[in-house]
Amino acid sequence: MKYRTLGRSGLSVSAVALGCEGFSGKTGEEVRKDFDFAEKLGINFFDCYSPDPALRSNFGTALNDRREKFIIQGHLCTAWENGQYLRTRNIKKTQKSFEDLLRRMNTDYIDIGMIHYIDAAKDFEEVFSSGNSIINYALSLRRQQKICYIGISTHNPEIGIKAVRTGVVDVILFSVNPCYDMQPAGENVDDLWADESYQHALHNIDPEREMFYELCERENIGIDVMKVYGGGDLLNPDDSPFGRAFTPVQCLEYALTRPAVAAVMVGCKSQQEIQSAAEWCTAPLEKRDYTDVLQNLDLFSWHGKCMYCGHCAPCPKGISVASVNKFLNLAKSEHKLPETVADHYKLLPHHASECIACGSCEKRCPFGVKVIEKMKTAVKIFGY
Repeated sequence: MKYRTLGRSGLSVSAVALGCEGFSGKTGEEVRKDFDFAEKLGINFFDCYSPDPALRSNFGTALNDRREKFIIQGHLCTAWENGQYLRTRNIKKTQKSFEDLLRRMNTDYIDIGMIHYIDAAKDFEEVFSSGNSIINYALSLRRQQKICYIGISTHNPEIGIKAVRTGVVDVILFSVNPCYDMQPAGENVDDLWADESYQHALHNIDPEREMFYELCERENIGIDVMKVYGGGDLLNPDDSPFGRAFTPVQCLEYALTRPAVAAVMVGCKSQQEIQSAAEWCTAPLEKRDYTDVLQNLDLFSWHGKCMYCGHCAPCPKGISVASVNKFLNLAKSEHKLPETVADHYKLLPHHASECIACGSCEKRCPFGVKVIEKMKTAVKIFGY
């Protein structure tokens, strides 16, 4: 297993993590066996948005005497009413549900308290306005050490940007895959997978999504990922908007090469599906490579944009072109060179000034990035 630091939380999380959807409807013993299997693979991170009492109790049984071996991301603002999931902003329901979560999971704290599903600007303002009971409740839980870090879940990059700028959000659960990344920001999550959203030409990652990723990277806000398979559509050529299927490993590679992304919450219904996701950790580059799926499409293109895919390697001077491009993009998005970006660039073993303009990277780039120009720009910005 590969581990990454989840932004400023400092938590070391498994890059392959577990969503809770695949555990619904299972017995406690089945969930415990799945956790046994996940632990053997090195998985130490999972998300539980569901307020389903049976599922929460099954997680508690599965954790049993190994609570400290797992990092739990639990959600505020979900409730269970009349046998169904309910998203709520009612403080009493939120408090009752969170206390139920702690009790059923046999723990006195949750590592990440995730304020659930904020996609609309009005909803965001309601949750984060001064005096609002939800954000104040989350802050009080953090003071009491019942949660260690505050997060939000959203599908809307505009909301993600707002969350970063509050200064109180440490982690963002965000939907990441190459289809959604082409779509503009919006408050209706259904638009992300609606057929009509992919019936016209789309080019490159939406600028606001790119801005969101770069802001999180710059401010050290950890992103963990939902919807990496697009609800399973990306794994089936008949359902994928591209008309081509990704493998699970390719989907994870795409998400895990976005700036600020530390982990992917994969919804796995079986141990085989957990294994298929975990294979990302040991898969050779050719198995992780997703670029063939994205090339030569009629309506969709990624031209001139560094996708951090690594095809530019190896550089004869040892420059990590993808890393230089990432820090260059972070620097260009600000009027003044951020000190943290400059420090990270400095730590690279080789810098843009070492580029000999041989062009080997440009010949290999599947997206037509003008790498030599970017290396010259990096020298101007960073000084070497």
